[in-house]
Amino acid sequence: MLFILCLLFCTSLFSQEDVLAKDYFNKGDFEKALYEYKRLYAQSPLNINYINQLVSTHQQLEQYNEAEEFLLSVINRINYPAFFVELGYNYQLKNDLENANLFYQKAINSLDNNVNNAFSVARSFQNHTLLNETITVYEKAMVLKPELNFKFQLAKIYGEQGNVEKMFVSYIEFAEKNPVALNNIKRFINDFISENSANENNILFKKILLKKSQQQPNLLWNEMLSWLFIQQKDFKKAFIQEKAIFNRQPESLSRIEELASIAANENADEIAKEIYTFLIETAQDLETQLHAHYSLLQLETKASTPDDYEAINHTYLALFKEFGMFPQTLKLQISYAHFLAFYKDEAQTAIEFLENTLELPLTEFEKGEVKLELGDVLVLQEKFNKALIYYTQIQRNLKNSTLSQEARYKVAKTSYYKGDFKWAESQLKILKASTSQLIANDALDLKLLITDNKYEDSLQTALRLYAKADLLEFQNKNDTAISTLNTILENHKTEPIIAQALFKQAQLFEKKAEFENAKANYELIIANYRGGILVDDAYYKLAHIYERYLNEPEKAKALYEQIIFNHADSIYFVEARKKYRALRGDAIN
Repeated sequence: MLFILCLLFCTSLFSQEDVLAKDYFNKGDFEKALYEYKRLYAQSPLNINYINQLVSTHQQLEQYNEAEEFLLSVINRINYPAFFVELGYNYQLKNDLENANLFYQKAINSLDNNVNNAFSVARSFQNHTLLNETITVYEKAMVLKPELNFKFQLAKIYGEQGNVEKMFVSYIEFAEKNPVALNNIKRFINDFISENSANENNILFKKILLKKSQQQPNLLWNEMLSWLFIQQKDFKKAFIQEKAIFNRQPESLSRIEELASIAANENADEIAKEIYTFLIETAQDLETQLHAHYSLLQLETKASTPDDYEAINHTYLALFKEFGMFPQTLKLQISYAHFLAFYKDEAQTAIEFLENTLELPLTEFEKGEVKLELGDVLVLQEKFNKALIYYTQIQRNLKNSTLSQEARYKVAKTSYYKGDFKWAESQLKILKASTSQLIANDALDLKLLITDNKYEDSLQTALRLYAKADLLEFQNKNDTAISTLNTILENHKTEPIIAQALFKQAQLFEKKAEFENAKANYELIIANYRGGILVDDAYYKLAHIYERYLNEPEKAKALYEQIIFNHADSIYFVEARKKYRALRGDAIN
């Protein structure tokens, strides 16, 4: 072992000195590479890297006899069984399979004397894509020394061979012994499963986990089943697994909270409501209960009609009666004010409520959150100057915070609503460097919208109309916003803002579940603005409509394909590729 460590040390020590030789080798100038490696080897005859590269260079020059002679001399001098693999491979290149297999077996047999040879021997086999021999080495090593665990390495090899079942089993067995590696294993397995629960690999992986669970109960199997179901967006089944984990380990509800959040983000509202209800009934700590109540109310409000508003209002008041009006319920209080203003059309009541909230013993950051909502309610009322005062206070009192950056963005957006495009641009320019990627992206989008359209018309009529439609959307007046955008589409047909107006209108149609109208707008963008910045957005949104709402997967697949092959720089590229392969029914991503 000491000798091998010495060899490895030498390899590391001289790794920077073979740059020229590597460069010659990579360029295919093997004669010069051979000269350089011979020189380096003469200086460092224990350097494994130089020995292997000398052999490879001889082989590239088809100097197999020279490589053989050199390897035999090295083997006589250095006890390093991986060189048996290199010699065997050299015989294989000479089509002398008898000698090749003889030396491969010598390398494998070396484990009988020293099982630690497995590392270097297996690596040499794998470097030459001799995967069956690599597997033999790892398996033999684990028999000779059971505490060794090469399941992870074996899993990757099985994956290369297309033996998915053995790969899954090896990954799972490695995770069983090394739970700390579970996230990495999930990442590797994710390349072989899809969102489609009927996918052959998904079914196989589930069967293996269920069999393991029956043979030897372990929470790890529940966790991995839950993860699989989440990939398949089958949140109800994932919830069953998470409850099983919680029943055996009731210390924390964090995993179930995370599942609820994932389900809500994926618009699986019914199961998300079920999970939040479970959290409310089960949680012992106030923070978890309040967060579950808050999240449940967000989902109920999102799906509500005016007929539901009184019941939602009653729920808020009942919660305040139960938990009190304290800083601990601040998030609920802000949410209630938003509900009053944006849903019940009681903006003045919301303002008075928030002003009372500001009287509580709040931190400066908590006051900032209340003022941010106050500003939003004032924008709703089109009291822009008063709103700007609150947003500016946040910037002044919480400098360099994410909340301060959000307030600056709202200053820019409010100025944009007012038609003060110059001031809006100046604020947006600063926000392009925001530490919050979401704010930075939103700021860049709005700045581009203003910059691209402010010079087209000296009165900026179309841009002002678009800003008005944006404000109407913020005010939940979606029908009026759609009509305002129609005015742009009818009266400003030659202006560049048309593509933006079509896209904004399509999004509003989607909000109203008018998917045919949304589809028509996206198709117009694709047909008439193929060179514009919104075409990849239109492809993705249209594909989503075909896939999710119109049940036409083939059309969705063709649109995702457009992004993959024609818009590789799109922010939707990765997701489009994933969805395309799932629709195509790929077994491996």
